[in-house]
Amino acid sequence: MSAHTKSEIYVATDEGLHVARGADVIRVDDLAGRQVAALTRDESGWWALVDGRELWRRADGARWTSMVTLARRKATCLGATASELLIGTARAHLLRLERDHAAVVQSFDQADGRKSWYTPWGAPADVRSISASSDGVVYVNVHVGGVLRSTRALEQWTPTLDIEHDVHQVLAGASRPGLVLVAAADGFGVSEDGGDTWRWENDGLHAHYCRAVALADDSVLLSASSGHHGRRAALYRRPHQGARFERCRDGLPEWFADNVDTGCLTAHGSAVVTGTEDGCVFSSTDGGVRWTAIAKGLAPVRAVAFA
Repeated sequence: MSAHTKSEIYVATDEGLHVARGADVIRVDDLAGRQVAALTRDESGWWALVDGRELWRRADGARWTSMVTLARRKATCLGATASELLIGTARAHLLRLERDHAAVVQSFDQADGRKSWYTPWGAPADVRSISASSDGVVYVNVHVGGVLRSTRALEQWTPTLDIEHDVHQVLAGASRPGLVLVAAADGFGVSEDGGDTWRWENDGLHAHYCRAVALADDSVLLSASSGHHGRRAALYRRPHQGARFERCRDGLPEWFADNVDTGCLTAHGSAVVTGTEDGCVFSSTDGGVRWTAIAKGLAPVRAVAFA
């Protein structure tokens, strides 16, 4: 039996949370009918963002339980560091969980460049993704506001690239301090010095509008399409170090119906899983070379994770 069929995969959707175990996809009754928009794990268990306002928790071996209600701010994403849970919100605020409530990270509200954050359609910017490196550096992606970095326990934030690159996801290399990847409207960006300098590498992509990125051992996985409407959307893979992207084809549709979105592509070792807007889930055990459909007919997928 392959590595990914031995483990569970969490699939968060607009109508609840599902657990894929091999060929079986089981609904989590505690969250049935609820929108689950984000998932993250800390040292003792899992967190889920439910209906944009509630944080649910599942300690290892226990059931899912509602823990915190966010009364004032709508949450958009979650991120766990080695010591705490962070919550990104609409209007580009950052919260940290403090026992039974979420507190505003005031230093983030005072970050340089904040007044220039925007969205093309005129709404306030949102926090879109959060990622923490193994050496404790936290990266927060604002849409549209670039990627901000904190190396001092969230006390100070440094912008790391031009906001006009329009970043949709930031990912810190879990086992490689200094490695940071982004999926953006300008394509695939990579930094090897913690965000001080960046290079853009789009060779092999049919288009460079990217929403999701993952790192499977030494392979980068990336979603790309011709624009925000998700036309001609596909997955790509390449070695981390300098090569052209190659289209992932074996076991996948010719084109996805929409963008493979932020949070809907993840990897653990050589295992990869992705979820789609039309309710399908595909997995791979070889870094994205070959894929198998493990679920169809679900509500739109908002996040996937190896449990």
